[in-house]
Amino acid sequence: MNDKIGIFDSGLGGLSILKELLSILPNEDYLFYEDSINNPYGEKSDDELFEITSNIVEYLLKNNCKIIVIACNTATTSCMKKLKEKYKNTIFVGTVPAIKIAYDNDYKDTLVLATNYTINSKRVSELINTYNNHSQKITLASGKNLANLIDEGDNKKINDLLLEILSPYQNADSLILGCTHYSLIKNEIQKVLPNTVLLDGCIGVAKEVKNQLVNNNLLNKSESKGKIVIENNKSKDLIDRSYDILNN
Repeated sequence: MNDKIGIFDSGLGGLSILKELLSILPNEDYLFYEDSINNPYGEKSDDELFEITSNIVEYLLKNNCKIIVIACNTATTSCMKKLKEKYKNTIFVGTVPAIKIAYDNDYKDTLVLATNYTINSKRVSELINTYNNHSQKITLASGKNLANLIDEGDNKKINDLLLEILSPYQNADSLILGCTHYSLIKNEIQKVLPNTVLLDGCIGVAKEVKNQLVNNNLLNKSESKGKIVIENNKSKDLIDRSYDILNN
């Protein structure tokens, strides 16, 4: 029986989406697969990423996942269309930078912080062109090695890199967290840009997952709290840290 919500990311970043899912779908069972061995995805080719993500999808389907959440902007922009074509009977929900939210709220100077791959992707260009009303400024900034450092938990290096990347953008009125990893360090980002509003697409992803489950009659009818399983292909220490992050 397909009864779990499957989630995957290139490491711990998808925890930010899992947290939002737990807040609105607490009775569901979850399997979160952290692909830390292949982190960062942003340095892989499209062909490499498709092979990597296909293998993960196969694993999640074999473990009875009824819907798969691609909790990674890079994997979504690179692979989601091809994954939908390959696995035609599988429901996928992807992740894209919250550019629409910036335009909807009429922010005038928005910074998009994301991986190089996401910044240079066709999808981001399409989003900007779709919602651009020519009165708002959008600046794209590379997060460089930030996702890797978040997985490693090196707080000093994270803070040093944030200062290097974000210091030139003190006038930005909003910042789009264009990688799910970055949602885990909101407090650190806010210290560098205290007057900037952080825009996070994770809530929207969680709502879309619920919509898909409702529309396809796949909601778990149980009234008890669901089970959460986290797997990491690099180390048990990362699994332990993931549960700590999830519970704090």
